[in-house]
Amino acid sequence: MKSVRIGKRELGPGLPCYIIAEIGINHNGDLDLAKRLISVAVAAGCDAVKFQKRTVEVVYSAKELSAPRPNPFGTTNGDLKRGLEFDELDYAEIASFCQQVKIDWFASPWDEASVDFMEHFDTPAYKVASASLTDDNLLRRIRRTGKPVIASTGMSTYDEIDHAVRVLGTDDLVLLHTTSTYPAQYGELNLRAIPSMAERYGVPVGYSGHETGIPTSVAAAVLGACCVERHITLDRAMWGSDQAASLEPNGISRLVRDIRLCEQSMGDGIKRVYDEEIPVMQKLRRVGANALAQAGA
Repeated sequence: MKSVRIGKRELGPGLPCYIIAEIGINHNGDLDLAKRLISVAVAAGCDAVKFQKRTVEVVYSAKELSAPRPNPFGTTNGDLKRGLEFDELDYAEIASFCQQVKIDWFASPWDEASVDFMEHFDTPAYKVASASLTDDNLLRRIRRTGKPVIASTGMSTYDEIDHAVRVLGTDDLVLLHTTSTYPAQYGELNLRAIPSMAERYGVPVGYSGHETGIPTSVAAAVLGACCVERHITLDRAMWGSDQAASLEPNGISRLVRDIRLCEQSMGDGIKRVYDEEIPVMQKLRRVGANALAQAGA
C-alpha cells in the first residue's frame, strides 16, 4: 500500500497518525474564534486544522434557505448559512495565521465553485465530506486540482464507496471511516471497518469520529487508522449544531497525547527481555534468573 503525502507528512501503514482538528463551522462566523481554535489545535500537537466551504445558494434550495430558523445572524436558515461562511479575506487571514503557527490547514468544499474558491489558497489537500461522497461532479473537480484527497465515508454503502473510489482513483487517496450521527453512539462506531476498508481498497484508511469521548478514537489509531479527525470547540455548551460532538481543549490534548503514547508502545512485535527487566527478574524469579542474566552478559 502506497503512503500519501500531505504537507510535510506521509500517511500510511506503520507511520505516525496524522491528527486533524476539525474546526468546521464551530467558529460561528467569528474569525477571532477561528484563530483561537487553531491555537488550541497547535497547543495540543495536532497536524492540521480543517474548515468547511459552501456556496450557500448552490448547496441549499431556496425553500431551505427561506425556512424560519432563529439564529445569531437573523431569522431564517439562509441567514444562518450565510453568517457561517468566511470570505476570501477571512481565509487569507486564516492561511497567514496557520503559516505563522506552522500547522497545515485545508477545507471540505461542498460544491464546485467552492473548490475554485479554495484554489486561491495553497492548501496541501482537499477533504470530501460524507454528504458529498456521491457527488461525482464535485469529486471530479476536486481530483482535477491534483492535490491529495481525504474522503469521508459516513452514511455510505460499499457500493457507493466503490463508485467514489472509481471516480477519484486510488492515487493520493485516503478514505476515512466514520458514522455520520452527531454525537455518534458507541455501539454504532464499527471500528473494525478500518482494517476491512484498508484491505478492500488498498489505500490508507483513517477515522473521523463524532463520538463524545476519547478512548474510541485512540482505539481507531491502534487498529491502523492513518489519520484521526475530531471536531474541536472551546466549550461544548457554546451555540452551534456541532459543538456537542466536539472535543474541548483538554480533550483534544488528551487525544493527541494518548495516540502518541500508543504509537510509542506498539514496538516491533518481537518478544524480548529488556535490560531494565533483569534486576527485577533476579529479585523476583526463583528459577532461571541467574542463567538468563549471565547469557545476556
